[in-house]
Amino acid sequence: MKTPASSPAGQGFACLESRAEMKRKLLLRGIRQLVTVRGPAVPRRGRQLGEPGIITDGAVLIEQGRIAQIGPSARIENLAEARGAEELACPGQVVIPGFVDSHTHLVHGPPRLDEYEMRIRGASYEEIAAAGGGILTSMRAIRAAPASRLRYQAARALRQAASFGITTVEAKSGYGLDEAAELKVLRILKTLHGEPVSVVPTFLGPHAVPPEFAGRPDEFIDFLIGRPLPRITQRRLARFADAYCDRNAFTVDQTRRFLAAAKERGLGLRLHASQFSNLGAVALAAELGALSVDHLEAIEQADIDIVARSSLIATLLPGSVFHLGLSRYAPARALIDAGAAVALATDFNPGSSPSISMPFVLSLACTQMRMTPAEALAAATINGAHALGLAAETGSLEHGKWADLVALEASDYRELPYYFGMNPVSMTMRRGEIVYMKESSTCP
Repeated sequence: MKTPASSPAGQGFACLESRAEMKRKLLLRGIRQLVTVRGPAVPRRGRQLGEPGIITDGAVLIEQGRIAQIGPSARIENLAEARGAEELACPGQVVIPGFVDSHTHLVHGPPRLDEYEMRIRGASYEEIAAAGGGILTSMRAIRAAPASRLRYQAARALRQAASFGITTVEAKSGYGLDEAAELKVLRILKTLHGEPVSVVPTFLGPHAVPPEFAGRPDEFIDFLIGRPLPRITQRRLARFADAYCDRNAFTVDQTRRFLAAAKERGLGLRLHASQFSNLGAVALAAELGALSVDHLEAIEQADIDIVARSSLIATLLPGSVFHLGLSRYAPARALIDAGAAVALATDFNPGSSPSISMPFVLSLACTQMRMTPAEALAAATINGAHALGLAAETGSLEHGKWADLVALEASDYRELPYYFGMNPVSMTMRRGEIVYMKESSTCP
């Protein structure tokens, strides 16, 4: 077994296998608690969301980066196809699927520290934005910064993501707010895929109205549809389109025009909805066939019913509520009890959620939104994968899926949200490659 080389910064990052070496067999064995989150090939709802699919004393056989066999160690170790596999012993540890962080603003420039202090002194997020701060602060930084600097910042965040057990992230543009800057950000995201985690790019065109279109949001929507959208789709720089539909952002009609144009050009749809007010964005998302509707802190019962009856994934972002010092979290319990498919994500961004710690998101989901640990884990893995259209490939530990998994220094998966603010991840594996290992880890 090769010893993982530490990163120059000494953070324990490693890529154990080269692309050529991915073809070899790996056997993870002696796993105290193997949490598969296996189940039907649909988003988890209701009771199914709380079924973790635990195998005690489990093992995983990996070949060519995919799960070839999974089950009790006594059975897997004795299979003929396990002969000759390199063994990675994980005695006493918990193994879970890699987290799928389905909502981030990865490329965002420097932190907005002045605004952080302003909020501590009583200014609201919306007051800061109305004064020309908020998203527009990041816009100025993104436009001015060279691509190399932005890429360095984002790559560092992705390494941190891997250390928290994330193997896939969705990453939005939306801080450039002009053609050149939006294309710059999406090009950066394209180069970051697989370094070290999977990156799914989203064009968040209507994020805020830039100064050059001040007071003319309809003209800004026309600009987005006529200029950057065609170039982005022609160059395949994004998989999804997103829009911010809320007060002091974009109306339902403006959002509909942009997303309908994006859908016509072949992009999947996502939507920031009901974060501060309920404008009817959830009904619009269902109307247009969006895959995910995100935030939902201000959602009402009628919209909960819409989500429950539809194929929408309700992606909840408790980190932003926590950082903004607010008390109204999305009604996860009501959504789950109504039959909605719920996902969890970090909303990593410089204004409202400067954290890419999925373990902390799970803690918030359990203590503040009354989700059980099993529900939170499924929401952050398999339902996050469904929110990105990737559930056939990742999000659970099942035969044929990519070996995207995480080893925890824990005896029970429920310790993950229980020890809030702590990080029990000892190893993160993406597609059969170790992309992070804690230096003190005994696994492998």
